[in-house]
Amino acid sequence: MQINTKWVQVHNGDLAIDAYLATPTGSGVWPSVIVIQEIFGVNEHIRDVTDRIAKEGYVAIAPAIYQRQAPGFETGYTSEGITEGRKYKDQTKTSELLSDIQATIDYLYTLPTVEKTGVRTIGFCFGGLVVYLAATLPEIKATASFYGAGIVTGSPGGGQPTLNWTSEIKGKIYCFFGLEDDSIPVDHIDKIEETLTQYQIPHKIFRYQGAEHGFFCDRRASYQPEAAQDAWQRVLELFSQP
Repeated sequence: MQINTKWVQVHNGDLAIDAYLATPTGSGVWPSVIVIQEIFGVNEHIRDVTDRIAKEGYVAIAPAIYQRQAPGFETGYTSEGITEGRKYKDQTKTSELLSDIQATIDYLYTLPTVEKTGVRTIGFCFGGLVVYLAATLPEIKATASFYGAGIVTGSPGGGQPTLNWTSEIKGKIYCFFGLEDDSIPVDHIDKIEETLTQYQIPHKIFRYQGAEHGFFCDRRASYQPEAAQDAWQRVLELFSQP
């Protein structure tokens, strides 16, 4: 499917959030997906994922969740990039992230090409944690959370662990983890699965043997093509469900 891409601004009060938008060409009304970045910004990889989703027949948008901390921030997968990205991550707050994602939903719903029947999300790394939180928003019908470190232990800006929000999740959630991920202990994955089951949240947990943190990203040394391909098919399965 052919797509059009452009940068837009999502307005949340006085804040203008830069966002990368990819839309199928031609006439039609499409379901929508919000893509949430890693700590590295809305970089080439995140734009590529956004494009891939749009080519599957979705209006896809990737808002810059570091807009308050570092407008225009984008970096690669270097030790310096990790240090800088973590610095900005540590400055984020749960309430602001949820507010910015809600503003992104509201923006999508102003587009005549977008179905107004719920929004899907996908997030990676820090974005994997953020979309777990965002799954509590009323319009979110499906969430794909990739290797979100810290779900069990904390939330952006402090306060209760992200896991404690589980009971408020409204739709379906799929979570993807590499079993060689040094930042997410296996007992954390077990705890996430137990909690989703406890609150009867429709979910699937995917655990990939031999996969490390960042296994979905083909720009990273930890890229694991077999796991990435399987996970992509699972995401498409999730997003296609009514």
